[in-house]
Amino acid sequence: MKKSIIAIFLLGAVMVSCNVFKCKKEASAATLAGTWELNYVTGPRIAFDGLYPNKKPVITFDLKENRVSGNSSCNSFSGQFTVDGNKVDLTQPMMMTKMMCGDGQGEQVFMSTLQKADTYAITEDGKTLNLISGDIATMRFTRK
Repeated sequence: MKKSIIAIFLLGAVMVSCNVFKCKKEASAATLAGTWELNYVTGPRIAFDGLYPNKKPVITFDLKENRVSGNSSCNSFSGQFTVDGNKVDLTQPMMMTKMMCGDGQGEQVFMSTLQKADTYAITEDGKTLNLISGDIATMRFTRK
């Protein structure tokens, strides 16, 4: 009898904890929605302001449609993405405009780094988004 009560108690505790974590994942994904402006990108030896002298890249996540869109500092882009908890997949082919840009390699750095991201983290205040590749934060955005 005691073993049955303990087993039922443990099963109930596991089910409650699973529901709590599921809610946190959904809330985390919901905070991703909206428009974000890039303020840091890792990789190139060129200063951030040198990569994007005229306009900073922006990205918008639409969770209802699983669409991502934005501007790479010159050209607009749009495509599909998937999100599961804090995992994000931005490797789907993106549609892009083909305007002539004089901003050097900023656009190329932005798009290639974006597609390498596999997870994301949002600060508790909801104002900063970090896109992460492996265990390295490769891009940082602020909410617009």
